[in-house]
Amino acid sequence: MDFNRLRSIITRYCVGEESWVDNRTVYIGHKEPPPGAEAYIPQRYPDNRIVSSKYTFWNFIPKNLFEQFRRIANFYFLVIFLVQLIIDTPTSPVTSGLPLFFVITVTAIKQGYEDWLRHKADCSINECPVDVVQRGKVVRTQSHKLRVGDIVVVREDETFPCDLILLSSCRHDGTCYVTTTSLDGESSHKTYYAVPDTMAFRTEQEVDSLHATIECEQPQPDLYKFVGRINIYRDKEEPVARPLGAENLLLRGATLKNTQHVYAVAVYTGMETKMALNYQSKSQKRSAVEKSMNAFLIVYLCILISKAVINTVLKYAWQWSPDRDEPWYNHRTENERQRHVVIRAFTDFLAFMVLFNYIIPVSMYVTVEMQKFLGSYFITWDEEMFDEELGEGAQVNTSDLNEELGQVEYVFTDKTGTLTENNMEFIECCVDGNVYIPHAICNGQILSAASSIDMIDSSPGGYRREHEDLFFRALCLCHTVQVKEEETVDGIKRGIHQGRPTSFYISSSPDEVALVEGMKRLGYTYLRLKDSYMEILNKDDEIERFELLHVLNFDSVRRRMSVIVRSSSGEYLLFCKGADSSIFPRVVSGKLEQVKARVEQNAVEGLRTLCVAYRRLSVSEYEEACHHLTEAKLALQDREQRLAHAYDIIERDFVLLGATAVEDRLQEKAADTIESLHKAGMKVWVLTGDKMETAAATCYASKLFRRSTQILELTKKRTEEQSLHDVLFELNRTVLRQRSISGLSVDCLDFGLIIDGATLSAVLKANQEGAGAGNYREIFLEICRNCSAVLCCRMAPLQKAQIVKLIKASKEHPITLAIGDGANDVSMILEAHVGIGIMGKEGRQAARNSDYAIPKFKHLKKMLLVHGHYYYIRIAELVQYFFYKNVCFIFPQFLYQFFCGFSQQPLYDTAYLTLYNISFTSLPILLYSLVEQHVTMETLKRAPSLYRDIAKNSLLRWPVFLYWTCLGVFDAVIFFFGAYFLFDNTTFTSNGQLMTTNTQMMFGNWTFGTLVFTVLVFTVTLKLALDTHHWTWINHFVIWGSLLFYVIFSLLWGGIIWPFLNYQRMYYVFMQMLSSGPAWLSIILLITVSLLPDVIKKVLCRAMCPTATERAQSTRPCLNVEPSTIFMLSQSSSRMSF
Repeated sequence: MDFNRLRSIITRYCVGEESWVDNRTVYIGHKEPPPGAEAYIPQRYPDNRIVSSKYTFWNFIPKNLFEQFRRIANFYFLVIFLVQLIIDTPTSPVTSGLPLFFVITVTAIKQGYEDWLRHKADCSINECPVDVVQRGKVVRTQSHKLRVGDIVVVREDETFPCDLILLSSCRHDGTCYVTTTSLDGESSHKTYYAVPDTMAFRTEQEVDSLHATIECEQPQPDLYKFVGRINIYRDKEEPVARPLGAENLLLRGATLKNTQHVYAVAVYTGMETKMALNYQSKSQKRSAVEKSMNAFLIVYLCILISKAVINTVLKYAWQWSPDRDEPWYNHRTENERQRHVVIRAFTDFLAFMVLFNYIIPVSMYVTVEMQKFLGSYFITWDEEMFDEELGEGAQVNTSDLNEELGQVEYVFTDKTGTLTENNMEFIECCVDGNVYIPHAICNGQILSAASSIDMIDSSPGGYRREHEDLFFRALCLCHTVQVKEEETVDGIKRGIHQGRPTSFYISSSPDEVALVEGMKRLGYTYLRLKDSYMEILNKDDEIERFELLHVLNFDSVRRRMSVIVRSSSGEYLLFCKGADSSIFPRVVSGKLEQVKARVEQNAVEGLRTLCVAYRRLSVSEYEEACHHLTEAKLALQDREQRLAHAYDIIERDFVLLGATAVEDRLQEKAADTIESLHKAGMKVWVLTGDKMETAAATCYASKLFRRSTQILELTKKRTEEQSLHDVLFELNRTVLRQRSISGLSVDCLDFGLIIDGATLSAVLKANQEGAGAGNYREIFLEICRNCSAVLCCRMAPLQKAQIVKLIKASKEHPITLAIGDGANDVSMILEAHVGIGIMGKEGRQAARNSDYAIPKFKHLKKMLLVHGHYYYIRIAELVQYFFYKNVCFIFPQFLYQFFCGFSQQPLYDTAYLTLYNISFTSLPILLYSLVEQHVTMETLKRAPSLYRDIAKNSLLRWPVFLYWTCLGVFDAVIFFFGAYFLFDNTTFTSNGQLMTTNTQMMFGNWTFGTLVFTVLVFTVTLKLALDTHHWTWINHFVIWGSLLFYVIFSLLWGGIIWPFLNYQRMYYVFMQMLSSGPAWLSIILLITVSLLPDVIKKVLCRAMCPTATERAQSTRPCLNVEPSTIFMLSQSSSRMSF
């Protein structure tokens, strides 16, 4: 036995190298390593099957039922239903079981259908054909049969079936081009690189002869991170180790472009691919309306228990007399006499619970779900929120938060790509104080008029010097831009001179495209990257070739990128570009002050600036840099930290060359949108990673700050001059003093706060450490509350989320909204109550992780002020109305017990108990909650201040809830006692029947209950009709149709002897009741009296203290019949995609 091998295994897995557990070994082609190499340890990995479905055929029913009965309301009704089955209750189990069955069935069908669609999508993906290299031949198989270690052939325009390491491509340089649109939305072509030792393989036989293993990290969801190495075994030689990074990993879901074919090996398959790991669900967000609904439900549950307790106690008080306890017509059985009084009392308590349980509206939950699901289509169908340029409209990823759009108090927005277009235009460059301004730059394509160089030199003696040539070369070489070629290189050169476009630049960063195009206008044209050589065309029409040796990629921590190149003369050059804060501290020479002054001036004008520097490397310095980079890239553990350390060592001792200025223009109507949000009472915060001057200029342009706004600075520069404690308390005194003055003065000074990331960290850190100088966090929040707008600059992505979390956790607990367009905004989008993603140019990470996605920032105005406003008032009315109509429904039942000896006799027939919430009163409120418009859309957009009327959950506060409940109790009392007094005087007829003398109607408890129920159904339906402002034909159809349906059903239910019923207690009751003229008059009178108090209250409130919304309704009445939104949508549904 090889003891060295055994010791290696023990060392790796049992001692020391604990982190090896987090790695995996992939055997390419499933070949064992040669003898004497690493031990062959076969590992089991999942197949390439993608499973996005939630259920299977076998577990659907139990799993779905378990999830549905986790909801308190469903579980409560299940318990009530079981109680009805177990004990003798006054109502049939059908009355609780049927509504519960309806709710459970509808929800199960909806979820089952959605899961069936997911199953279909999974099958279509898993059964896709895939080409695999086996024994030197290409074999076609299905995608789900792929295994880790298989060598796969992928051809142009095909999608990668799993996560693959690129071995070779049809290109001689071993590169391939890939689009990751389905992963992150970026449509640009990204370049991926093959392993240098395998890039020469061209045939299946050559690839199949490869003997190698891959050691890499275990699957993790970060799309832009991969750490691994490949060990290539050769005959009797030590294995060659090469580093593997994200540039070698082809992700599942990406598409091969402009490359005929590639050979690659599978490393992650199935649910372990990065795409699958990114499909994990986000944390559940709950709206304020849902929380209010649950609180109201608890109140009504307490009312229910109180009613049951009161009736149980009163029953036994009533039965204290033996005559009442056991009347002559209802003797007890022997078992009932022997049962203990406690057991009998508990049984009676459960029976009363069953009798009154309808006060808890089980159908409200399914109605709310349907309202949210169907209502979300109004956003996706809104043509005003459709962007012609993108060809897309708004998207709804989470319909559970629709009403939360009407409750937003804080808006946190990114700057670049959200407020601005992220469409960069090169404005100028500054080289050693000399400013160059090209006349015409067009982002995205090369202009034809490129033969002449338009250049303005703002300083005397503006001739090209050595630094100028180096500056232009640096910007032509220090980037990751690709050239999309239409002709050969000769054609490109000839096309440029002939003045016609032959190519265009593509990159994942719009800044880089703008800079390269700017250099083209100034005479230096980047041609291409071929065989590790970058070619540029200088002003003298000479092609210069530089060998690209290393790329030190950009990251948000360093905020710079560098390249190491070798010129044709053999000179090693390091070019670096980045933010001024990351370049200036590393500069040892150059005209720092002149460049710095120009950078600050451009920043004040709102331009995005980058600084450019370089360093000449000796051979020894270059070899040392290579050693650091190679060592860091080969590390399997902590590779990112080691690379950052290596970059820090290499990127130093720069010579400053100059700076660039690129303009990122404001999006259309961004300023108007922010102004409308301010008028609506929302506070807007801008969170950006840009420098303070640039961000402040954008804030002024977007009207976040006005010229009259007094700016308060809480920045690192100020805290260096004063202590953080002094600055905070000084700012706090300023805003508090002004607030006290503004209380006495008409003119109120507007404050705006600017804070940077470093100071924010200091504030949060001081609070965590329990600083004795005071609670900095509370002081900071107090300052922010008194500012109309806040700008947070130099923010890291995590700090953006911390800001949102800080405001969410404040004592007011405001509703927050975060909006952004890039991956760096995802953290704050997930943290906020409502997250909105912009379909921008920085990819679709934000849109994919958001609750809603919109094409442009301007669409936020309609999203909140119109859709959010409508959603909130609709669902608020829905919730309050459901509780109101159930109080009206069940309180007469409670009163009836005082007149029937607390015998648990139901007032209503079983059919009425069952269908009240399902059929008779459900459709009108559902339609109301979908199409109601209490004011027109134009009014809401024209008067943003109307948003304040619904702020802070105003329609679902406790006083409003109490009013609806009291109104329901009042109406119930009118129903019951109004009908009771109609039956006050009764006489016996000749055939022994009891008839009322004043209405000439046969008297009985079912007649009495039917009369109460008829008044009830008509009153609650007409109440909703009175609340309706936006009448359409479909409103009329549903409201009057529901009443007609009730009448027809009652006639049929009581007019036919149904063979499946054991008793016919409702036979002829409804028709006999309607045959009495006084009964008709009584019904109309009771309905009028019931509705009168609510009408009077509304009239008085509108006359004496109208709200802004009511004044808007008065100025422009909305009671005119307008075309139905539903009707219009139904006309366009044929061209809509669901």
